[in-house]
Amino acid sequence: MPASAAAVLDALGDATRRSILERLLDGPSAVGVLAGQLPVSRPAVSQHLRVLKEAGLVTERREGTRRFYRARPEGLDDVRAFLDEFWDDKLERLKREVERG
Repeated sequence: MPASAAAVLDALGDATRRSILERLLDGPSAVGVLAGQLPVSRPAVSQHLRVLKEAGLVTERREGTRRFYRARPEGLDDVRAFLDEFWDDKLERLKREVERG
């Protein structure tokens, strides 16, 4: 598995980070707005966003003292490729078994 795919899967292993990413799929948002929508503190949201950013799942834009985050769906491409390869391999094995009878 590529390191980038592992980083994405690790980042998405946390329910709060998945929730943040889902909210950002609706459009960019400031940290404070996200914190108001979640049952965690603003510093915790910032830490989760840092993990998502390091995994390539969000981008950050600064406007003065505010930070806005946007989902980066293409950050899932390596995971998608890994899963496609995984399933292609499994399906090929199944096909060989069926053909062998």
